[in-house]
Amino acid sequence: MITKNQVKYIQSLGQKKCRDTEQVFVAEGPKLVNELLIAENCKIVHLYAVKEWIGESKTNVEITEVSPEELQKISQLTTPNQVLAIAKKIGWEGEPVIRGTVSLALDEIQDPGNMGTIIRLADWFGIKNIFCSLNCVDVYNPKVVQSSMGSIARVRVNYTDLITWLTDNNAVRIYATAMNGRDITKMETINEGIIIIGNESKGISGEIVKLSNVQITIPGKGKAESLNAAVAAGIILSHLT
Repeated sequence: MITKNQVKYIQSLGQKKCRDTEQVFVAEGPKLVNELLIAENCKIVHLYAVKEWIGESKTNVEITEVSPEELQKISQLTTPNQVLAIAKKIGWEGEPVIRGTVSLALDEIQDPGNMGTIIRLADWFGIKNIFCSLNCVDVYNPKVVQSSMGSIARVRVNYTDLITWLTDNNAVRIYATAMNGRDITKMETINEGIIIIGNESKGISGEIVKLSNVQITIPGKGKAESLNAAVAAGIILSHLT
């Protein structure tokens, strides 16, 4: 049984200011929740689940049994899926490593689905760090968490003044996606670098493009004006890493 206060509290975590105050986020669904339960740097503080999921689970985390109707009330999803977790924000130790690795930098990525998918792609291609401009969507937005499918616990997402950060790290080669850059299909793979992905509609800001060493592009054969940011990130990482 879930109380009205619990319902109100969980619903409030859909807002960034409440997540920041409480230092927690919401994750939903058996696959995602199970991924976070085994992640070393993620602590789930409470679970709300239907009877079927509880019967199959082997966790020691405190669980409140809820009916499907109660799960619907607290869920951020259109179709709730068995279990909802309240988790502490991911803890990371030490400073992120830039030298000798490939990192992603995101300039004003605002679509939660794109952000979550890019995090998942980074995880797939072994990218450990993503650096986001301060106006990117919050990594703990429920839709970002959901579309990352657990990769949020394996890829470190950092928020920073991107211009200052790129200037401070200009010893590492910086690659900026552009419409008229070098053809990535003709480039060698890289072992070190920062790859910048731009806003869904505006691309990378002019100030940030100026800080890059190389502009790169994905050659197209059709008439589409541009590619989805997450799709572009996947193609670029596939070729360059």
